Amino acid sequence: MNSLLIAAVLGSSPDYNSLFESLLWPKETWPETERTDALTALVEGLGPLLSHSDSTLLTDAARLCVQSKIESIIWSNCFPFLSRLSTEEDDARSRESTAAVCRLIRACVALCSENVQKRVILSVLHSFQSSEEDGDRVSVRVATEVLAVLMPFLAADEHLTLGTLNSALAIIRSLPDAPLVSRITVRIILMLLNCCSSSSSASSSVLKRVLDELCSWDNTERTLMCLTVLSDHFLSHHSPADPRLSPRFWRTVQDGLIDRDSVSRKRALYLLKRCAALSEEDDFNCLQSSSEKADMLFKWAADKSRLLREFWEDYVLVMETLEENQIHVVRPVLNRIDALIQTAVTYSHAPGLFHPSWLLCVYQRMFHSENKSLLREGVRHLLNLQALQQPEFALAFSQFVVGPFMEALSEASLFCRSAGQSVGDCPELAVKLQVFMVTFFSSLPSEERGHVFLQLIQQLGSKHWCAVPLLFVCQALSKLPSGPLLRISGLTALREVLRCTMITHQVLLRGAAQCFLLNSALSLTVVSDVSLDDAFSILAEFRADESLCRGTGLWSQVCAWFSEHEGCFKSRRTEDDSSAKTETVRAYVYEEISAYFRVPASTGQAESLPDPREADRLARAILLCVDMERSRLGAEISTTLESLLSPLMDTLSRISTNIYLPVRKGDKSLQLLLRLLQLSATPRRQPAGDQEADDVTVAMEKLFLKLVDPVQEFILRRLCGELQELFDVERAQLYLRVLKQLVDMGVKILPSVFPKLVSYSLAVLQEPTQVPSVTNQVSRAVSMASLSAVCCLLERGGSCVSSDAISALKSLNHYFCATIASSECPLSLANINKSLMKPQLTNGSSDLEVQGLLQQDWGCIAAQFLRDQWICLNFLIKAEGIPEPVEISPETLRAALSCGVEALSLLPSDLVLPVFDSMKTVLPQLVHDEEELCVQAVTLSWELVLGLSTNAHDFWPALSAFISMAFQHKLLKPTPTEASAVMVALKQIATELLELSQSKSGVFGILLQHCCYTWLPKHQGGSEQADNEVFSSVFSHVDVIAEACVYGPVFRRDQRLSQDVQIYVEQLGDECAANVAVSSDNRDDQLPRTCVLAFLSRLDPADQQHKRLMEELVMQLLKKDSNISKSKVRYHSNSLQHRVKNRVWQTLLLLLPKLREEFVATLLNHVFEAGFQSNQASVKYLIEWTMVLILLKYPQHVDRFWTCFNLDHEQTKTSVCTFLSVLVHFSVILPHVKDKTVQLRKALDVILQSCFSHNFSVRLYSLLALKKVWSLTERLQEEEEMDAFTGISSVVKACLNQAEAMQNTGNANKNWMRIQSHFFFGAFHPVRDYSVETIFYTFLSLSEVSDDEWIPPWKFEKLSSFSESPSFPLRNPAPDLGQLQPGDWVQQDRSEQDKEERWAEVQKKITPWRLGIQDQEPELQLVPPQRAARLGKQNGALLVVASLIDKPTNLGGLCRTCEIFGASCLVLDSLHHINDKHFQSLSVSSELWLPLLEVKPVELIDFLQVKKSEGYCIVGVEQTANSRSLQDYQFPERSLLLLGNEREGIPANLLQLLDVCVEIPQQGVIRSLNVHVSAALLIWEYTRQHLTSGSSKVG
Repeated sequence: MNSLLIAAVLGSSPDYNSLFESLLWPKETWPETERTDALTALVEGLGPLLSHSDSTLLTDAARLCVQSKIESIIWSNCFPFLSRLSTEEDDARSRESTAAVCRLIRACVALCSENVQKRVILSVLHSFQSSEEDGDRVSVRVATEVLAVLMPFLAADEHLTLGTLNSALAIIRSLPDAPLVSRITVRIILMLLNCCSSSSSASSSVLKRVLDELCSWDNTERTLMCLTVLSDHFLSHHSPADPRLSPRFWRTVQDGLIDRDSVSRKRALYLLKRCAALSEEDDFNCLQSSSEKADMLFKWAADKSRLLREFWEDYVLVMETLEENQIHVVRPVLNRIDALIQTAVTYSHAPGLFHPSWLLCVYQRMFHSENKSLLREGVRHLLNLQALQQPEFALAFSQFVVGPFMEALSEASLFCRSAGQSVGDCPELAVKLQVFMVTFFSSLPSEERGHVFLQLIQQLGSKHWCAVPLLFVCQALSKLPSGPLLRISGLTALREVLRCTMITHQVLLRGAAQCFLLNSALSLTVVSDVSLDDAFSILAEFRADESLCRGTGLWSQVCAWFSEHEGCFKSRRTEDDSSAKTETVRAYVYEEISAYFRVPASTGQAESLPDPREADRLARAILLCVDMERSRLGAEISTTLESLLSPLMDTLSRISTNIYLPVRKGDKSLQLLLRLLQLSATPRRQPAGDQEADDVTVAMEKLFLKLVDPVQEFILRRLCGELQELFDVERAQLYLRVLKQLVDMGVKILPSVFPKLVSYSLAVLQEPTQVPSVTNQVSRAVSMASLSAVCCLLERGGSCVSSDAISALKSLNHYFCATIASSECPLSLANINKSLMKPQLTNGSSDLEVQGLLQQDWGCIAAQFLRDQWICLNFLIKAEGIPEPVEISPETLRAALSCGVEALSLLPSDLVLPVFDSMKTVLPQLVHDEEELCVQAVTLSWELVLGLSTNAHDFWPALSAFISMAFQHKLLKPTPTEASAVMVALKQIATELLELSQSKSGVFGILLQHCCYTWLPKHQGGSEQADNEVFSSVFSHVDVIAEACVYGPVFRRDQRLSQDVQIYVEQLGDECAANVAVSSDNRDDQLPRTCVLAFLSRLDPADQQHKRLMEELVMQLLKKDSNISKSKVRYHSNSLQHRVKNRVWQTLLLLLPKLREEFVATLLNHVFEAGFQSNQASVKYLIEWTMVLILLKYPQHVDRFWTCFNLDHEQTKTSVCTFLSVLVHFSVILPHVKDKTVQLRKALDVILQSCFSHNFSVRLYSLLALKKVWSLTERLQEEEEMDAFTGISSVVKACLNQAEAMQNTGNANKNWMRIQSHFFFGAFHPVRDYSVETIFYTFLSLSEVSDDEWIPPWKFEKLSSFSESPSFPLRNPAPDLGQLQPGDWVQQDRSEQDKEERWAEVQKKITPWRLGIQDQEPELQLVPPQRAARLGKQNGALLVVASLIDKPTNLGGLCRTCEIFGASCLVLDSLHHINDKHFQSLSVSSELWLPLLEVKPVELIDFLQVKKSEGYCIVGVEQTANSRSLQDYQFPERSLLLLGNEREGIPANLLQLLDVCVEIPQQGVIRSLNVHVSAALLIWEYTRQHLTSGSSKVG
C-alpha cells in the first residue's frame, strides 16, 4: 500500500525538492519515526526512477539533483542524528529511532554509487577502530545497527569485508560491555558470514580468520559466546574451518566446562554435543592433531563411532546432571563416571581415543560446586580412582592433583566423621587420602615424582590452610614410601609452609602437622643434594615446644637419620680451598661452635643482644650430634661432650675474670648455655624411668657445674652497675633467665649473690631522679627485674637464706610495704604502681637504633617494671619458705588491695598474673572488713579476663589465676550479711562463665575443677570440722553444681570437627611427638560433668551436709526436667533438650543409692509423672531403670506404682508403655515384696487390660510384659505348689499362643521378634549392670544417642577424685551389654535401603540443543518479544491466553510449561506479573525465552475476534453441555487456548466466541483441577499431536 501511495505522490508532484524539504527535519530536532519512515518510503520510491534510463521520466540534471539530495540526507541528516542518538540512553525510544534511521540509510545507500557506499561504510567502521567517542562520531552500539543494514553492500568487496570483520573481532575482544558484544556478534559477524556464504572462497577465508582469532583469545566466556553463535557455520558438513581439528578450540571448550559461569558451561557443553553429533553423521576420522606440538584432545574414528557416541552421551549426561547441585540427583550418576573412566582406561593404549583431561573436567566441576555434599562426593570418588595406578593416567592427573584437588582438600568439612565412626577415629576420607597419595606417587614416572612433590609442597605454602585439612594432608605425605623426592628447593618450600601456613593453627594440631612433615622430610630428602647446613637450618623451623623435642621418638628418628646418612650430605666448599670436602656431623658441629664464638672485639659502643635463634639452632645441632654419637658408640659420653663444648667451656671459665672478653661473646655463651639446658631436659610427659634420655642431661649438668661460680659472679657484676643502655634491659633478662635455669638444675646460688643484688637494687631504686636519663631509668628497670628474680628464686628454694639475706628481705619489705595516705587515695603503698619515666636522649645522641628502640619498646619495659613490683609484693605477702617472715599489717593488706585495683587498669592484660596472685592472698583477709573494695577487685579482674577471650595465649592463664583468686572457699562459704555483695558478684560471674563456655570450650571446666577440689572432703592433715566449714560454702552454689550436671553445649559442626581431630591426635599417643611436646590443657566439653560426677561420688550419705546437698540437687534437676517437658512437649533426638533430660536422669541414677528413704518417698511422684511425659527412647529407658531400682530397694511403694495404670492421661495414651517396661523387669522386684501372689495378680490385671488397647505399641509392650510376668507366675506356682492362678492359666496361655500366631507374618512379626531381642528387655539386668560405664556410656550407645554425648570410663579414671565402690563399680562386670549393637524395635527395616544401588536410570534435565542455542544465547539482552521471535518458533503454533488468571504462582508455572512445549506466545492481563517473586519462583526464567503479550480482560473480546479472523480455532478449557473429551479431540495447528479464572472459569460472554470447549476426563470425586494443571495437560496433548521427527523428546 505504501508503494502505491508513493507512486501516486511522485506522479502528481514532480517537484522532488519540495517533497524532500517537507519530510526532512532540522538538525537540532528529534524526528518522529513516522517522518523518518515516510522519507524512507520516498527514497525507495525514487529508486525505479533513478535506475530507469528514460530521460522523459527524469532528466539528467534532475537525476543528479535527486542523487545529490539523497547523499545529503546521509551526511547532513542521518549521521548527525545518529551521533545524537549515541549520547542518549538505550531505551525504547532510542532503539525505535535508530532502527528507523538505519532503514533510511539503507534506502539511501542503495541509490548511491559504490564510492559513496564505501565511504559510508568506512565512516561507520571508524567508530569501531577507536574507543574514544567525540560529538561527531557514532557510538559502537549505533554503528552496529548501521553496519547490520549495510551488510549486503559489504559482501561484494572482499577487502572491505575483511576490514569489517577485523574491526568487529577487535571490538568484541576489547569491549567490556557484554550485552553489546552479543549484539555485535549476531548483527555483524553472523550476518557477514551469511552474506559471504554464496562465495565459497570468501566464506572459507573469513571462517578461518574468525576461528583463528576466536581461539587465540584468553577470555573463555566471550570466546564461547561467539563460537556458539557461529556454530552453524563452523559445525556444518564440509565446513572449510573445522574447529574439531584445532587443539586450542578444545582447550577453550574444556575451560568452559569448568567455568564458574553457568552460561559458559552450557555453551561449552552445547559445542561438545554438536561436535560429537556431527562427527558421527560425517564418519569423521581424526586421531592426530594438525600440530605436532599440540596434543589432540578430541579424537574420532569412524570404526569406533558407536563406542564414541556412547562415551560422549554418558559424558554429557554427567556434566548436565552436575548442573543440578543436588546430591540426591548426582549420586545415581556417579556410576556413569566409573563407566567413562573404564572406557578411557581400556582405550588409552591403542589410538588413545579419550584424553584424560575430559575426566578432570568432571572432577573439577564437582569441586567447584557450591554444594559441599557434592564436593565431598567428588573428592571421595577421585580418592577411589583405580585408573591412577597406570603411569600415563597418573601423569595426566598430576597437575590436577597439585592444583584443583589440593584446593578442594582445603575444605575442612570434608574430614568430618562418617556414619559409624566413633570419636577419636581417623576420618574415613583421611584414611583414603593416605592410600591415594601412596598410589599416586608410586604410579608416577620416577623422573616426574620429585617435580610433582615440589609443586604439592609449594601449593601447601601458597595459601592459608585450615588446621584440620593441613594436618591430614601432611599425614598422608608422611605415609609415602622412602624415595628421592625432596631436594633443596623442596626444603625451601617446606620452610615456607612452617613459617607462614601454620602460624595461626591450634597448638596441638600445628605440632602434629610439623611431626608429619618432618617424617616426610626424613624419608624423602635427597641427601646428596642437601648440605648439613641446610639440614640443621630446616630443623630449626620445627619448634621444640610443639614437635621436635628431645626424648621423643621423632628426635630419635632424626638422630638415626643423621647417623645413617653421615658422609652422604652435599659437601661445602671452604673459603680458602675450591675443592669439596666431606665432613662428619661432629666435625660440622664443632666447626659451627667455633664459628659461633668468632666475634670481633668490642668497640665500646652499646651493642644489641645477639639473635637468640643462632643459639637455638646451634644448641639443637649439638644435642642431636651428642645423641647420635651416644647411640652409635654406646659408651660414656662425657668425653664427647667435653671435647665438643670446649669453646663454650673455655669462654665461660674466663667470663668473670677476663675484662677484655667481648661483651657479645659473653652474651652468646650465656645464650648457648641457656638453650642447651632448656633443650636437653626431656618433656614432663616423658616417662621418668627412661635412663638413656637422661644420660646426656646428667653429663651436661656435671660439665656445667664446674663453671657455675664464674657465671654467677659475672652475672652479679653485670647486674650491679654495668647495665645502663637501652639494649641492656633485654640483656638483664637473659642473665636472670640463666640464674633461674641454674636453680632449676639444682644449683645453689652463692650466699653473697642475693644480699648484694638486693642492696644494690634498692639503692638504685631509692635514688632521687631529677632528669629521666637513659642511664638512670635503665638502671631502675634492671634493678626491679633483679629484685623480682630474687623473690622468685627464694620462693623456689634456690638459696640458703642467710642472716644477710634476711636483713636484705627486711629492707625489701620496708621499701615495698611502706604506706602513704593522700586526699585522693586514703591509704596506698608508696613504692607500688610506680612507673618508669621515659628517658630523654641527649642532644648529641644520633644512634637511630637506640631511638627506634626507645619509641617501640619503652612501653613494654615500663609495664615489666610495674609487673616486677607486684612479683616482689606477692612474695612478701606470702612469705613462703622464709625462716623469719616479715609481718604484714592489716593496713598494708588494705593498701595492697587498693593498689591492686589500680594496677588492673595500668598493666597490660598479659602481665596481671602477679596482681591476681597477690589478691588471692589478700582477699580472704579483707572480705569481712572491706566488702566494697573486694567486690570492686573481683569485678574488675573478671572484666579484664573477659576482655582477653579472643587472645588464647593470655586468656587461659589469666582465667585460671582469676578463678583461683575469686572462688576460694573463704569467699564461697556462707558469710554474714555485710559481705553478701561478694556472693552476689561471684554468682553473676559464674553465670557469665557458663554463658561464655557455650562458645569457648573449656571455660566452665576450669571453674568446676577448682570448686570441686575445694569442696571435696579431705581429712588428711586437717580436722573434720575444717572440712565441714569448707564444704558448707557449696550450698550457696547448688545452682552451679546443677548446671554442671547437665552441662554440654551443642557446638557448630566446625567446632565439633576441631575437637574430634584433637582427640584423634591425642589418641595417637607417643607415636605423635606433639603429644609429648605440647602440654595438655584438657579443655574437654565433658570435663565439667565428669568433675561434678566424681565430686558427687565422694559424698557420704551419713553426713548431714552431704545428704542435704544431694536432696537439694535432685530437686533442682527434677525441676529442669519438668520445665523442658512443659515448655516443649516434643523435641528432636540429640537436641539440647534431649541431652539435658538424659543428663538429669543419669545423675539421678548415680545418686539414687545414697538418698534416704523418706526423701525417695517424696521423689517417687516426680518420677512417675516424668514417666507419663513424651520422652526420647534413651530418657525413657533411664526413667524406667530408676523406677525399677526404687521399687527394688523400697518395695513398700509398689502399690503407688499400680495406681499409675488407673490415671487417665488422655494426651499421652502410649506413656503406659513406660510402666509396662518396668513390669518386664518385675522378676527383679518380686523377690523383695511381701505378698507375691497378690502383686502378681495386680500385674496381670493391668497387663491384660492393656492387651486390648487400640494402639499397636501398647499391645506389643503388653504382650511382652505378659510373657515375662506369666513365666514368673508359673515358676511361683511350681515352687509353692499353689493353684491361685489356675483359673486364668488357660486364658493367658491361649492369649499368648494366639498372639504368637497372629505375629507370624509381615511387619508385626519383625517388631515382635525385635522387641524381645532389644537390649533393655533382653541382655540388660537392672542390678547386675548398675555401673558408671552402663549409665554414661553403654546405655547411650545402645539408644543411638550421638557419640559426642557418651562418656567413656577412662575419663573418670583420669580423675583422682572419683570414688568407686563394690555397689557402684566404674566398669560393668558383665561384658554382654557392651557387645550388643544399637537399635530400637520401632525402627524401620533399613537393610534394603542401606544397600548402595547401581542406578540404571538417572534424572536428567533436557536441553533442546538441536533447536539452536547459538540463536538463543546472544539474545538474552533483548526484550522478551524480540528474544522469543529470534528463537525460530513457527507462526501458527499454539497461542495460550491467560488474561483471566490472576494468581502469580499459576501464571509462573504456566509460563514455564508454555516455554518447555514451544507455545508461540503467552497472553497475560499485565506484564507486571513477571516481576513478582512468586511468579519468578515458578517460572525459573522461562519468561526470558517466551513471547509475552499483554491483553486486559476487557479487551479479550476484540482480541479473540481478531485471532478468529486470522484463522485461529478458539479452544476453551471448560466443562459445558457440548464440551468434547480431551482424549477424542484433534487440535488444529492454529489453535488458541483460552483459560478460565481460578474461581469463576470462563465468563458467559466469552463462551459464545469459543469454537469448541474441551474437558479433561476425570475418575475422582473432586470436580476440578488447578488451572495450571489443566492447561499443562492440554498443552502437552497439543504438542504430542503436532510433534515432528525433528522435535526434541520431552522427558
